[in-house]
Amino acid sequence: MKHIIKFFSILLVIIISIILYSRYIGIKGINVNETSIKYNELLDDFYGLKIVHISDIHYGRTIHIKELKELVHKINLTKPDIVVFTGDLFTDIKIDASELDKITPVLNEIDASIGKYAIKGDNDNEQFDTVISNAGFKDISNSYELIYTNSSNYIMLSGISSNLKDKTDINEKLKSSYEFLNTNKPNYSILIMHEPDFIDNIDYSKYNLVLAGHSLNGQIRLPFIGGIIKQNGAKKYIDSNYTLKNTKLIISNGIGTYKYSYRLFNKPSFNLYRIIK
Repeated sequence: MKHIIKFFSILLVIIISIILYSRYIGIKGINVNETSIKYNELLDDFYGLKIVHISDIHYGRTIHIKELKELVHKINLTKPDIVVFTGDLFTDIKIDASELDKITPVLNEIDASIGKYAIKGDNDNEQFDTVISNAGFKDISNSYELIYTNSSNYIMLSGISSNLKDKTDINEKLKSSYEFLNTNKPNYSILIMHEPDFIDNIDYSKYNLVLAGHSLNGQIRLPFIGGIIKQNGAKKYIDSNYTLKNTKLIISNGIGTYKYSYRLFNKPSFNLYRIIK
């Protein structure tokens, strides 16, 4: 009986420790995940192009002004050429006007030599439009942008807004992007979207790289099991990296938390990509 009591006492301490760690330590700090993306047909104009990919800030739950300033500082240390945000600036917690006034100037400090681009997530409302615009981001939801450096060569950046609450057909959203790609060939083509599972509903072969968010990579991750919290729109594609034929899908594990203010073996992070040959 003494051994049984001791065993369950130790087990209880371990469980409580894991819960406390995931609630108060696992959500802290911001990692930078750096990845080289190889493309043999890349022109010299874009060799070494640096793209920062941020997603799922979910401001107001575990991310506040202090953490947002830390994020911006770390992004600027990487000296990105392009910054893309794949949705969910906000969460299910109401943000008042005075707090919004603090968020905008902080995000405006993100410095990208070429530009900053964003799409809407399933939790983003009209507040998103105001903050993103005033922070110097261009909303490319359901549109595209051609990105040049110092020549007539260009890469294409397309975007899709969240598909969970918008009943518009996803291929209709991509109509202008498809039409352009049917008659033009950018040196490299990138698509940013929020929910990764919708990649199966589009002609992803038109894009070299697809960047997504939403899954938080499962938020709570366990050894040999992976992420355990699966959301609609991110039940099939929940992990960080997938290769779908000739298209690479990369999913950010995000900065904040959603519904549950816990992270385990899954630190908040943003991705830094260098495109090389």
